[in-house]
Amino acid sequence: MIITPAEPHDVSKLLAFREEAAAWLRGLGSDQWSRPYPADKLLATIEAGTVFMLRDGHTTAGTITLTPDAEDGLWTDEELAEPAMFVNKLTVAREYAGQNIGGRLLDWAGERAYRAGARWVRLDAWTTNGALQRYYLAQGFTYVRTVREGTAVNGGPRVSGWLAQRVARPADHGFADRTPAPARLPFAA
Repeated sequence: MIITPAEPHDVSKLLAFREEAAAWLRGLGSDQWSRPYPADKLLATIEAGTVFMLRDGHTTAGTITLTPDAEDGLWTDEELAEPAMFVNKLTVAREYAGQNIGGRLLDWAGERAYRAGARWVRLDAWTTNGALQRYYLAQGFTYVRTVREGTAVNGGPRVSGWLAQRVARPADHGFADRTPAPARLPFAA
């Protein structure tokens, strides 16, 4: 499998991924991702170079967003002073479920963050999705706190404020990485 930067034409695939994941989550009793995500915001993250696609031949197996920009209102000033990168919108196609694709994408993100000079790879997960939170803990993340105040990026009240982090480090994710080298974080040594 090959990981590449997303391109503008991937917006429709990413929106379909989100809808597929939302339907699956609804079946599990979760309201996660039930609100549509604005295509223009998604396109802006693609154009910023922070969205990555995992491709298995002509099939997209998964996607992950990795950005140096924290969502407003989640992390303290002290935490923001530490070099970190932030995982968002990790999604694996249902046909690839059970193959540890998500874990390997998190390993890839941790390695990319490490190469950028980050100490931490951080994320915010759906506040009411206990299974997802347990998944991240099993992937080596440590719970930091839950933030409920504020608004969601796509409008409405904040719903994704369960914060966790793990040390950014080299990893053997097993993907052919066809992404450009990450830019060094401005405060990285």
